[in-house]
Amino acid sequence: MGILEHLATGIATVLSPQNLVLLALGVLVGMVIGVMPGLGPSAGIAILLPLTFSLDPTGAIVMLAAIYYGAMYGGTITSVLINTPGESATVASTFDGYPLARRGRAGPALVMAAVASFVAGTIGTLLISVAAPLLASVTSRFGPPELFLLVLAGLLTLVVVIGRNRLLGGLSALMGFVLATVGVDIGGGEQRFTFGSPELINGIDFIPVAIGIFGLGEVFHTLYRGGHLERLGYFSVSARAKGFWPNRADVLESRGPILRGSFLGFFVGTTPGAGATVASLMSYSVEKSLSAKPGRFGKGAMPGLVGPEAANNAASAGAMVPLLTLGIPGSASTAVLLGGFLMWGLQPGPLLMEQNPEFAWGLIASMYLGNAMLLLVNIFCIPAFAGIARVPFRVLAPIIVVLCTFGTFTVNTSMVDVAVMIGCGVLGFFMRLHGFSPAALVVALVLGPIAEESLRQTMIISQGSPDIFVQRPASIVLLALMVVLVLLPVLLSGRRRRHGPALDQGRDEDQRRRTDQGGGEEQGDDQEPDRSSATTP
Repeated sequence: MGILEHLATGIATVLSPQNLVLLALGVLVGMVIGVMPGLGPSAGIAILLPLTFSLDPTGAIVMLAAIYYGAMYGGTITSVLINTPGESATVASTFDGYPLARRGRAGPALVMAAVASFVAGTIGTLLISVAAPLLASVTSRFGPPELFLLVLAGLLTLVVVIGRNRLLGGLSALMGFVLATVGVDIGGGEQRFTFGSPELINGIDFIPVAIGIFGLGEVFHTLYRGGHLERLGYFSVSARAKGFWPNRADVLESRGPILRGSFLGFFVGTTPGAGATVASLMSYSVEKSLSAKPGRFGKGAMPGLVGPEAANNAASAGAMVPLLTLGIPGSASTAVLLGGFLMWGLQPGPLLMEQNPEFAWGLIASMYLGNAMLLLVNIFCIPAFAGIARVPFRVLAPIIVVLCTFGTFTVNTSMVDVAVMIGCGVLGFFMRLHGFSPAALVVALVLGPIAEESLRQTMIISQGSPDIFVQRPASIVLLALMVVLVLLPVLLSGRRRRHGPALDQGRDEDQRRRTDQGGGEEQGDDQEPDRSSATTP
């Protein structure tokens, strides 16, 4: 069967009434999660994952994937209206989104961001339809040595890209590997680190760790920095107001940035560990460097909003490629999705699209329909979601804690899981506080058993000789990739030393501009902000 036949099968699977309802529900819930500052798709999927256990795997993953890319749309609303990104991937959207709102152009900004997200999501899904089968056909010939190196390369990419302190990123990944060793030794059958608890014989469940790290940890960190005391100003929007819709100039100057951001975001997203945050920041830098008027950026340039928006949504689609074809999560959110795959007895990887085509292609087809739904919801329900953005965190925090506790307990009706969730919540708080990477820990926890099993199989095949890693072409390519990943930070640091003063000056200017956006009058605006639509709680 060709790609079109597989896609037709996937569309037929998604068009069942149950899956359509779950897709629509996932889209709406994802938007709400994205609008809630600080929650983000990783925490939202982790918290809601236990509620999907009664569903069939296809419907459950369709809904969770819709939450994932729906949250990317929703995070833009708070970035534009209250200068607070819904999650890290929409940080770049605040640079020009909020200045546009201050100038009375919140409506056009949100509409163009929705269009950019729709175009990028659709392009990303088209590229998945082509790239995923091709990559799966290549990786289906991988053996245990290649699988082990692939896991290490994915983790190494995550450590290199995420965060400024790569030592802390590496330590975070090691923490995840340590948690993955709890349970029964797959080689000898002995118990490891169970401390006599029969509930730990099967290992530490992924769900309480993910909920604790991303859900409770985020709540604790937000409370620590005083998020429950914040009183944010915001800009109200109405579809009936004059000037809500973008003009012809907005559309014309956005076409190039949307297309560039879509392709850039997709290919960055396919790199395990890079993710939507890196893609959006790269897109912003590209658009600023290509602009004939770079001085407009940071003061309300539409390309500075739609480029990063396209990039972060295309990256969320790109992150699905390594998940479906390699079994390697491309981001923290897809790591949570991978946990869901494994719990439903599905092993993402080269054989998934061959052995479970209805499931894999149903998921891909749902992304086409989900993006269309999100475009309509975004444009016509902007005022309603803007109202959600004004819900204070002191109201959200207890609701999130209750959902975390209830969701964790219902998985295995185990108080040990609840205790693990609380402990991981505290761990997640301190990791955020001191610069560790919660994403690296969760990804390593998911990949740890895969790495251990493939390494044991490799050593059995080679009778304990490590030479097997340099005897296969695919292994040599993966080793070369890992060497490049190790050397990349060294090369970049050398470049920063050569161009340090100029880079620091530019970074300082960007910081001053963002400070000006957060309070006080914007410098250099050619018109006064429209205060008539601004309201403060």
